[in-house]
Amino acid sequence: MTTTPVADQLAALEKEIMEKTQRAHELRRQMPAEKVRDHVLEGPDGPVKLSDLFGDEKDLLVVHNMGKSCPYCTLWADGLNGLVDHIQSRTAFVVVSPDEPATQKAFAASRGWRFRMLSDGDEFTETMGFEHEQDGKTRYAPGFSTFRKHGDGTIERVASSWFGPGDLYCSVWHLFEHLEGGTGEWQPKFSY
Repeated sequence: MTTTPVADQLAALEKEIMEKTQRAHELRRQMPAEKVRDHVLEGPDGPVKLSDLFGDEKDLLVVHNMGKSCPYCTLWADGLNGLVDHIQSRTAFVVVSPDEPATQKAFAASRGWRFRMLSDGDEFTETMGFEHEQDGKTRYAPGFSTFRKHGDGTIERVASSWFGPGDLYCSVWHLFEHLEGGTGEWQPKFSY
């Protein structure tokens, strides 16, 4: 590829973005952890404590999903499904949504999802900041929280972030931005 002033500027900017992203990760790790109570979620076989989700791991990644009615959350979950073995080689992992366990099970099966899903309970999603009231309705937001369980059983939320078009967690947006016209008006659907 021919080097041009624009290509040189782009290369320099992409390097700067990578460096700033790494710096943001470093700063995030310096943030104080937040102690959380041992919330109770609902699984297909009954209640499940947050502490039990760690299994033999010290770390836990919880994805806050808005449920089967959201094509955007489905896009993120579809992508995570392809990474589930890699994710679980490093940390315990679960997806939480407001849908009932039976609804989750049927929807997960229709998508071929292999990760564990639990239904929100015990004000977990609200406490984590991914649920709020607006105009008299309960609204959910997508994202994730990471947790650490200590030897004495205490649980801390280490970090969290939001999901949204163009974020760092769903590659499709970045791939589409390399097309003529970028992402344009594209929006995810349940099927194409």
